Amino acid sequence: MIKSAITVSLVAQAKGGPFVYWDGLASAAASAAKLGFDAIEIFAPSAASIDRPMLHALLKQHSLSAAAFGTGGGWLVHKWHLTHADPAIRSQAREFIRAIIDLGGEFRAPAIIGSMQGKAEGEVTREQAMTWLAEALADLGAHAAQYGVPLLYEPLNRYETNLLNRQLDAARFLESRQIPNVKLLCDLFHMNIEEVSNAATLRACGPHVGHVHFADSNRQAMGFGHTDTTSVIEALKAIGFTGYLSGEILPLPDSDAAAAQTINAIRTHLPR
Repeated sequence: MIKSAITVSLVAQAKGGPFVYWDGLASAAASAAKLGFDAIEIFAPSAASIDRPMLHALLKQHSLSAAAFGTGGGWLVHKWHLTHADPAIRSQAREFIRAIIDLGGEFRAPAIIGSMQGKAEGEVTREQAMTWLAEALADLGAHAAQYGVPLLYEPLNRYETNLLNRQLDAARFLESRQIPNVKLLCDLFHMNIEEVSNAATLRACGPHVGHVHFADSNRQAMGFGHTDTTSVIEALKAIGFTGYLSGEILPLPDSDAAAAQTINAIRTHLPR
């Protein structure tokens, strides 16, 4: 069964970014549960910033799961990423992600690599960056395997990275480099920029699809832009997807309205 999730950011440097809730885990969990979401996706400044017993208690109290944990705080707070020219910074990026994989593993939730992938720039060629990315994904994917969860890799649009922008290119990259236990995070906002057809791309990627950021063409809640939601849902059903549709979206017109629109769009197409 396809599940629903909504995002909460705890990273001050991300203010203004595409996350729905901003006022802490307790408030986000209560609001998400009231609307009927299955889970929350958490964007934290570090693994150490999360009070794990408190989060366990919150999730239990509200009958929620943790859908995933973002790692982009390593980029926003420290400017670390996996393809940086400085090997010390690449190492710090890996260890930051590894700690979040350990955090997520405690909650049976995967970690996400999006902005932490970096890009080819300056003295770093694309070929070199792709080699470093493959090495990091293989290492971190293997680390995640001990928890029985995949690592999620998110291709970003061309304005954010020059590594992998299209989902099928990323799937073939994982296959050709023989990188196990890494699934794709298919973000519909990025896909609206890069793909010819979101639905056809999801069908082509098939078992590589591990998580979906359920965002409309304008990065608002689904239904507030021009993405064809029906074809996306039908494609996900066709490939047997049982992961999360997670609202990583701008909190417009406000957090509650964005969250309500997200769950309404999900329930319209996937009634309980």
